[in-house]
Amino acid sequence: MSIVSKMPAADKAEKLSADRAKADRGRPGPAEQPALEALDKPSVDRAPAPAPATSDDRIRVLPPPKPRASRRGRLRLLLMVGGILVVGAVSGFMWLQGGRWVSVDDAYVRAAKLMVSTDVSGIVSSVDVHEGQYVKAGDMLFRVDPAQFQIALDSAKAQLAQTELMLRSMQQDYKRMLDDIKTQQSQVALAQATFDRQAALLKTDNVAKANYDQARFSLEAAKNTLSSLEQQAAVQLVKLAGNADAPVTELPQYRQAKAQLDEAQRQLDHTVVRAPFNGIATQVDALRPGTYLVSATAALTNTGAIGLVSTDDIWVEAETKETDLTYAKVGDPVDIYVDTYPGRVWHGRVESISPASGAEFSILPAQNASGNWVKVVQRIPVRISVTREPGDPVLRSGMTVTAEIDTGHKRLISELWGKPQAKEADRGSGGG
Repeated sequence: MSIVSKMPAADKAEKLSADRAKADRGRPGPAEQPALEALDKPSVDRAPAPAPATSDDRIRVLPPPKPRASRRGRLRLLLMVGGILVVGAVSGFMWLQGGRWVSVDDAYVRAAKLMVSTDVSGIVSSVDVHEGQYVKAGDMLFRVDPAQFQIALDSAKAQLAQTELMLRSMQQDYKRMLDDIKTQQSQVALAQATFDRQAALLKTDNVAKANYDQARFSLEAAKNTLSSLEQQAAVQLVKLAGNADAPVTELPQYRQAKAQLDEAQRQLDHTVVRAPFNGIATQVDALRPGTYLVSATAALTNTGAIGLVSTDDIWVEAETKETDLTYAKVGDPVDIYVDTYPGRVWHGRVESISPASGAEFSILPAQNASGNWVKVVQRIPVRISVTREPGDPVLRSGMTVTAEIDTGHKRLISELWGKPQAKEADRGSGGG
């Protein structure tokens, strides 16, 4: 008989209770049992459970539990290290590829536009376009009553003709004066001869003193008349610009009258207001027939003008952060996405980079010397030309766009330590 069988019944029961308690401490609790069973479940079905132990088998020592906790720790460590490596690799790839593109969402479509008016005042007689109408360069937009300007033109034509006649008469008058001077020179010569004879006779007392005095005064009068005629001829020659034979059209008086005629013709021509470029007419309802148009304030008040927005001269103006322009330069390709047309892409190029930020042109520029100064990233306007193809949707001034500039820059690992590429930085800072 074994030693166990020789033990009293009370000792057997106590020994059996101690062995069961030890086995229970090695087993998981009810809450952990399903999870551990799922982790430890092998790919094949487990072997059938052993038969219930008999009273003789309960006294045997149970084997130690399997190391399930260490298996879970290894799996957790593998997931943590692998996740960190994957995130690091993806982040590094994105960083190396991310320095090439500059995305700007503060960008808008711009177009050449102006309020078309005229520099002559008058009553609007007709408006020949309607709101949203497409017009070509030279098409008539509206007309001002031309009656008063036609009258001014006729008056200027008459004045020009009168000036031409006057100048021709002055030329003929100058020639007449020259003839009078020749006649008077003959009179002076005759008076001189008479005076000489009287003087010779007076020396021999063969003539009366009265005859001598008459001859002397007649000579002086003839000389004075000749001098006056010469002065009148000189003045007339000055009025003829020093050349009595010059063409009338080259004389100042004629040019002045011709300029007045040209001005009258210009004002008459400006009564018809035409489109200076191809575009869409707008703000047409502000101008009605019968409105008195004041040329000095027409374009300022918008009551004497028609708006015109170009359909040909269109570009994108992007307000780019100064920190994003490190490698941007003139000529870089740009992808343009218009919010109005999702899914469509326009292509363009950087046309110019402003030499100053937008704040430099503001009415009240920032006072950086004040005590409460706060550093703010400035915006530099970048003008982007747009390449449009036939069939593209209409781009309207003011549309919001997103511009992505391809700088062509490639990041290097050395830039992580603050060492940018010198050549790339120098090239990017030169465009504009």
